[in-house]
Amino acid sequence: MNIEFSLVMPRDAMGIPMVRRMVRSLLRALGVAEECASDILIATSEACTNAVRHGDPATRYEVTARIHDERCELHVAVEDRGPGLPALPRRQPPADVENGRGMLIMRTVMDDVSYEVAPGRSTAVRLSKRLAWEKDALAPHLARLCCRCRDGERCAAV
Repeated sequence: MNIEFSLVMPRDAMGIPMVRRMVRSLLRALGVAEECASDILIATSEACTNAVRHGDPATRYEVTARIHDERCELHVAVEDRGPGLPALPRRQPPADVENGRGMLIMRTVMDDVSYEVAPGRSTAVRLSKRLAWEKDALAPHLARLCCRCRDGERCAAV
């Protein structure tokens, strides 16, 4: 099973809940376990917030979600003329500091977090998490039914 969709959003905080709803709808429709889906949504919000907060004012950002091989991968990219990411934080900021926890939160709830920085061009974060399924989820059953036909085309063995 391979599902992919992309959203191109204006660099405005009002779009972040829309991205969350789209990702949440996909995860629920597939039958992803609630705790796993919550982790993905937290990381999605943090990545989108960083794109909105730190991107060039005139830019948009793109969110691509991909479900394949029982993993959810998210790619949040902003193209801008900025300097890119500063050094990645290694620990939580002091309690009296309001910002600076997003990257650490993403690392905590996802299996893999990586950054692609091209100073003056773009900054992107890639998030990946192995999916946990609800007991009656449809998606794992569909994936198991998929097979390779003799001519190399995908088919469903029914």
